[in-house]
Amino acid sequence: MNRLAIALLTCSISATSLAAAEPETWPQWRGPNRDGVLNAQPAWPNDFESNSLQKQWRIEDLGPSYSGPIVSADRIFLTETIAKKTEVVSAYDRATGKKLWTADWTGALEVPFFAAKNGSWIRSTPAFDGKRLYVAGIRDVLACLDGETGKVLWKLDFPSEYKSELPAFGTVCSPLVDSEAVYVQAGASFVKVEKLTGKVVWRTVKDDGGMFGSAFSSPILATLAGKEQLVVQTRTKLVGVDKYSGALLWERPIPSFRGMNILTPIAFGDAIFTSTYGGTTQLFNLAAKDEKFAATDAWSFRYEGNMTSPVVVNGHAYVLGKDQTFACFDLKTGKETFRSDKRFGQYWSIVANGDKLLALDQRGILYLVKANPAEFEILAERKVADAEAWAHIAVCGEEIFVRDLNGLTKFRWSAPKK
Repeated sequence: MNRLAIALLTCSISATSLAAAEPETWPQWRGPNRDGVLNAQPAWPNDFESNSLQKQWRIEDLGPSYSGPIVSADRIFLTETIAKKTEVVSAYDRATGKKLWTADWTGALEVPFFAAKNGSWIRSTPAFDGKRLYVAGIRDVLACLDGETGKVLWKLDFPSEYKSELPAFGTVCSPLVDSEAVYVQAGASFVKVEKLTGKVVWRTVKDDGGMFGSAFSSPILATLAGKEQLVVQTRTKLVGVDKYSGALLWERPIPSFRGMNILTPIAFGDAIFTSTYGGTTQLFNLAAKDEKFAATDAWSFRYEGNMTSPVVVNGHAYVLGKDQTFACFDLKTGKETFRSDKRFGQYWSIVANGDKLLALDQRGILYLVKANPAEFEILAERKVADAEAWAHIAVCGEEIFVRDLNGLTKFRWSAPKK
């Protein structure tokens, strides 16, 4: 082998090693694939023994937030509401927790009295495209920030732009970002926004905010019946939308108590799984004929979802319901395969990896659960936050980030030794 060939081979091996060494990230709501499922990551341990789950550092004295942490290769982005009047976005060093920059703007509101016990704080989880951070503030304002410096590149104030009502519960929907645009339920509609300019490309499903003018659920991108499309659950229905034109491809009514369609639906083959407060747990099949789409009932079950978005592992959906029990459903048959006897907190954020589930309970308890449809089995549990933890947990390789109402803690656990 000549010197040039050796040099090229060495460069190739170095580049491959570098690529392999790239840290896992958590760029948006529910993780890399927006479904709470991790692929090709290190296997998780079977317990929370001291050598398996270790605290690395903690950021204290943060203002409250429901936004989950966004984790890039070298930094973490967090939101908070300060003094009930200011929204703050900050970047921190991923390795040390040191603050790198902060941006803020005026933004707060009081939610209706029956929801006030859970606070009037920023709710939406941002999205990061590798360069820019997209943040939906509680007063229906979408902002784009430079991830390196925190500079605000543009802002879109939906109530000012479209004379829409300020959402009673604030903006809850977490934005979805692709190569060209941002998609979010805002301005009493579902919108596509140019990611570089903040210009609205289209608005659809208008004035479907329910009795309090707010949408909760976040959109997903899925290929159903052979067509890539956006799927979003509004206060009253589930719809498929053409991502280029904004045309409505199909829709199904989703009844719920006071329009509380909160969780994010999930795609399963050519079907969509969802569950609602005051409604049912259900699966819809999508089919296309002559370029027309139809969603038909596959099955439904009398189990009410609430805020916890499900994860799907090996054709089974795992979800925490309104009654605070944890249940598993066979997506092909609609059969409930188990339901826990134990009741938990009001909300879990769940991440799946292989045959295990990691669930952060709103009470600050972290559960490691076996993803076994035959029975409910908790492998380990640990109190990881003294304050309530409504924000979605972020899991990046062997690093776990827990955002509670008072701060952020970074944990690290070790994969089992082979």
